Amino acid sequence: MFKHFSSLRSKIKLVFSITLLLLAILFIGSIKYDHAKYDELNDARERAIAHYLYNYYLKYGKIDEAYLESQNFSLIKDKAKVVQVERYFKEKGKYKKYAVDNFRLQRVILINNDRFKLFLKNKNKPKYPLKRIAVFTIVFLLIIMLYFWVIRSLRPLTELKNKIKKFSEGDLNIRCASDKHDEIAEVANEFDHAVTMIRELLQSRQLFLRAIMHELKTPIAKGRLMSEMLPDEKSKARMHGIFERLNLLIDEFAKIEKITSKNFDLNLKPYKMSDLVEASIDLLMVEHPERLVSIEIKKDYIVKVDFELFTLVIKNLLDNALKYSTDKHVRVFINADHVDIINKGEKLPHPLEEYFKPFHASKGGLGLGLYIVKSILDIHQMALQYRHQNGENIFSVR
Repeated sequence: MFKHFSSLRSKIKLVFSITLLLLAILFIGSIKYDHAKYDELNDARERAIAHYLYNYYLKYGKIDEAYLESQNFSLIKDKAKVVQVERYFKEKGKYKKYAVDNFRLQRVILINNDRFKLFLKNKNKPKYPLKRIAVFTIVFLLIIMLYFWVIRSLRPLTELKNKIKKFSEGDLNIRCASDKHDEIAEVANEFDHAVTMIRELLQSRQLFLRAIMHELKTPIAKGRLMSEMLPDEKSKARMHGIFERLNLLIDEFAKIEKITSKNFDLNLKPYKMSDLVEASIDLLMVEHPERLVSIEIKKDYIVKVDFELFTLVIKNLLDNALKYSTDKHVRVFINADHVDIINKGEKLPHPLEEYFKPFHASKGGLGLGLYIVKSILDIHQMALQYRHQNGENIFSVR
């Protein structure tokens, strides 16, 4: 029940609803109290009039109609109506010496004694408490106006929440500064200042990384050119492979920079997992990859991913598995809905989540590798799982 009132807006609605309910109960209670008080006084007045009429009749032998008129009472003289009223009292079992009831929305009094039988009509009506109704109406309207005023003052909070959501999704161009002077405006201005600082920091970081990568391209290009001049074909091929590897690393760093800054559009297409693994092995750029990596396909499957990013995931997992394998060999197992990267080695000393942190440093740490893997898998809404079984480390992408 209380979960429905967890938000500030819901709590305000609850408070105002309870306030209006209590106001309505107070108003209805006061009206009922007035009616009860009026009925009590009216009943006493009617009995006093009946007693006066009896005494007056004993003294003068007639009914004091002038007195009745002064009290806003009147005799029912119409014989047909008297018959109807008498029948009504008899049917209700109230035909006694003294009885009071409502007949056709009129209060009728029966006085039946040894001297006379009368039917009186009480023409008095309870007065409406107009002043009280006016006061309660004004208070009610004030509460309603106050409620809408408070709810309207919360509207900037909703707008701020939506902008924070956009910011969390990678939109750094939001503006949420406010020219008002309440607490919500102060929070909005501070958040706007923080967004500006983060945006400038990210822009300077991106500029710095791009400048470094641009500067590295020049020596790599010169190195590749110089390697072409080597007389030994084997050395030439080796140097060429090294510079290709460096160039590939810079391109990967550019992708990582885009991923971490949330500035990357996925190009999702369906691929067979076996093809993705083969492409990832090619990215390793190692001699005789078939000796280092073996693939076992129990059941191949199609997965919808960004080819460049997902192959980078598998490539990093393979690279780490080779680096920390005791026999310098990795097995890849593909089955139905997941792919396992398996190598022989000691169990990770820390929980897997620790290695998702960038620049994780520990004995046998994996550096940026798993941080990159986790970032890309999050974008693809996939998960990385780890277990150690029979002396083997098993990383599963699901």
